[in-house]
Amino acid sequence: MDDRRFDQELETLGIRLTDVQKRQFDRYYELLIEWNRVMNLTGITEYDEVNLKHFTDSLTIVRIKEMKNISTLIDVGTGAGFPGLPIKIAFPHIKVTLLDSLNKRIKFLNQIVEELELNDVVTLHGRAEDYAKKEEYREQFDLCASRAVANLSTLSEYCLPFIKKGGCFVSYKSADSDEEIKMSEKALDILGGKIEKIDKFTLPGSDMGRALVMIEKVKNTPRKYPRKAGVPSKEPL
Repeated sequence: MDDRRFDQELETLGIRLTDVQKRQFDRYYELLIEWNRVMNLTGITEYDEVNLKHFTDSLTIVRIKEMKNISTLIDVGTGAGFPGLPIKIAFPHIKVTLLDSLNKRIKFLNQIVEELELNDVVTLHGRAEDYAKKEEYREQFDLCASRAVANLSTLSEYCLPFIKKGGCFVSYKSADSDEEIKMSEKALDILGGKIEKIDKFTLPGSDMGRALVMIEKVKNTPRKYPRKAGVPSKEPL
């Protein structure tokens, strides 16, 4: 495995990995491919592609947020661990919570955490609509990051209740999401968020257009949100 391309991609983000962190990313890749043979985790399997489209992409969050000031992060709809686990590997001081509704994926994530010897990682099996109602998770996090594929209004209803006032939610979107972002403003207002910054860029060494949307939590989310399971996606605010 040749890490040079990955190193160069990360250098454009100002990230330098130690040898230990490089080995962790390589082991993550190996386990991803191994598990992907028996369950559908990703359609991207080639080494350089995984590094770019999963690992580097997850770490582009540094373009919009200073990670050394973050203590707690929740990744809602984490799937195969993106962006939460790459962020954890690159910034080990952050306490990371990974939430996913599929138990098979949680088992995969647990093996990654164990094999990579990552501390302060919690995996949760269930729905955001349920966990966001629990006192130990509601408005407890500095940062929520999500690459989940959902409309931004719906995603904000899942994510904003987890964030403490003054914290923020970063949503990973494609470059052509202007309309969706504009349409989310009403939902954000109801949920206590406001768009702080939108960063559009091309993924290093590719022609993939990306957008990071940073939403600041300016006031507490009303207790009735998120609405019960299934409603936020069927009837976005």
